[in-house]
Amino acid sequence: MAEPSRIPAGRAAEVQRAVLSYVQQRTADIGCETRIKRLTISGNPSFPAGTLDYEVVAPQQWEGWGRAGISVVVRKGTRVVGNLTVWVEVEALVDMVVTVRQINHGSVITTADLALRKQDIAAVQGRYLARTEDAVGKKARVTLRPNAAIRSDQLEKVPLIRAGQLVTIIAENERMRITATGKSKSAGAEGDTITVQNLGSLKELPARVLDSTTVLIVF
Repeated sequence: MAEPSRIPAGRAAEVQRAVLSYVQQRTADIGCETRIKRLTISGNPSFPAGTLDYEVVAPQQWEGWGRAGISVVVRKGTRVVGNLTVWVEVEALVDMVVTVRQINHGSVITTADLALRKQDIAAVQGRYLARTEDAVGKKARVTLRPNAAIRSDQLEKVPLIRAGQLVTIIAENERMRITATGKSKSAGAEGDTITVQNLGSLKELPARVLDSTTVLIVF
């Protein structure tokens, strides 16, 4: 990283405001609270007198939070009078689902295990759950530490139907509804598609799990 510049405090504040405005626009769709933790302008730019405008140019892949190296184009009227290299670290706080106690591997998560707390998106690399209902009733794939944000890839659905279980098959379309007894060939959670065998015809068909005893085939 280049040596930090020594620029007038007023100009540094203008640059910071421009960067913060850009960050707020970039992160508007996730509804977070943002602040600039660090901002360093590299080099020794010269600023002409008078009113200046600042255009922030950031890497396309930058989400607007965490650390990044960006450019700030300085204009006076229509004339470009400078191009700054700026190193910035942005804190973006958003409500995310966290654990309130340790949750052991294989445990089914309940409402009492969770809370919503504001944390920095950068600390979890942008991977988090925004609603407790997205975690409640699911099983922990790994042991989850207390006060840690939960990611969707750390959870899995709890199977309602076991492989080899007898199930009620509902087959329906807009004009008719038929029920039959079947056997599941695989396990599945609510909403999953599993293979079932109709015990009357012995045909195997894909079906969606409705509950712990019922699957649906739409034809």
